[in-house]
Amino acid sequence: MNASELHDNGFQLRLPCGLTQGSSITFIGIPNGLLGNFRIDLTGEPLPDEPDPPIILHYNVRLHGDKITEDPVIVQNSWTGAHDWGEEERCPSPDPEKNKKVDELDQCNEMVGKGDNRTIKVSRQSNGATKFSMVQDGKPRKSFPFKQNYLFVATLRVGSEGLQMAVDGKHITSFAFRETLEPWLVSEIRISGDINLISVVASGLPTSEDLEHIIDLEALKATPLPPKRPLELFIGVFSTTNNFKRRMAVRRSWMQYDAVRSGQVAIRFFVGLHKNQMVNEELWNEALTYGDIQLMPFVDYYSLITWKTIAICIFGTQVISAKFVMKTDDDAFVRVDEVLLSLQRIGTTRGLLYGLINSDSHPHRDPDSKWYISLEIIRWEIK
Repeated sequence: MNASELHDNGFQLRLPCGLTQGSSITFIGIPNGLLGNFRIDLTGEPLPDEPDPPIILHYNVRLHGDKITEDPVIVQNSWTGAHDWGEEERCPSPDPEKNKKVDELDQCNEMVGKGDNRTIKVSRQSNGATKFSMVQDGKPRKSFPFKQNYLFVATLRVGSEGLQMAVDGKHITSFAFRETLEPWLVSEIRISGDINLISVVASGLPTSEDLEHIIDLEALKATPLPPKRPLELFIGVFSTTNNFKRRMAVRRSWMQYDAVRSGQVAIRFFVGLHKNQMVNEELWNEALTYGDIQLMPFVDYYSLITWKTIAICIFGTQVISAKFVMKTDDDAFVRVDEVLLSLQRIGTTRGLLYGLINSDSHPHRDPDSKWYISLEIIRWEIK
């Protein structure tokens, strides 16, 4: 990707199709200048009535602290024109007990902090070797991952629940996705502040298929839906605009089962729109080519998966007539033959809810949660 200079002595890099799970961005740089403070912003496309783009992640490194602390700190946040700044997440955290897990990794590594009163501990190993380790008050020492005038290598990785930052090979921070600010909406990276930026390398970016070089194109096209004959099973697959590779993997794998190719089972991807027109054009071409995409009339946000679920149920019962309707994701492999056999063994066509049922679940009321459900949507609570 070619970087262009910003007016405030920084750089911006365009991401043509956003980010997806498994994408990563590696930054190599040296904090310099008077303070060594710098920022990394992942921004999206601005809305027509909002001149400033939303910030999916604001990663602010303050080597000499701020108004709250004089010690070095990392501040993470997000911003939208409708809701302004969200709640700051600070590392080190002023309240370690609120250190949440994101993709099973700490929101802030407990070892991040100002290293004071460090001593060297000497111990003897069983093989006679001497082991030296740095300790602070009998505990492993704290350290801050960024240091003024010292080179760092930082990698920002996209997980299933949020963004993870590792510096020099060590996990440092995590940031959970916030409502309407998912990674596939990222269109630009902005790096600014007191930093000598040496390199930025992105990997695992979503890419569309080159249709001219697909030799098995006809075999990958969806089987037309039978006009009158009822289907045994309809499978609706959750997908997002830029997950081209995942859909191709599904087409080449479990969509090739005999039951699918013969028309006994139908599979369709349910996909919303993207703010980037180029991504939408790629999606439209893909839909015309394979005939297995149902476009949803809204910009794809995680919080709208309820509408996708309803759409799958309506399609499977009213648009076509299927005995069973199933929902899955584009990163799953479905054993279609085993599903059909298990439905035959059960021997019922009414009142069947089949799968992993969580009977003890309850709505998430934290606005910053990926699974946030407001009282306006569901007022039900478990007492």
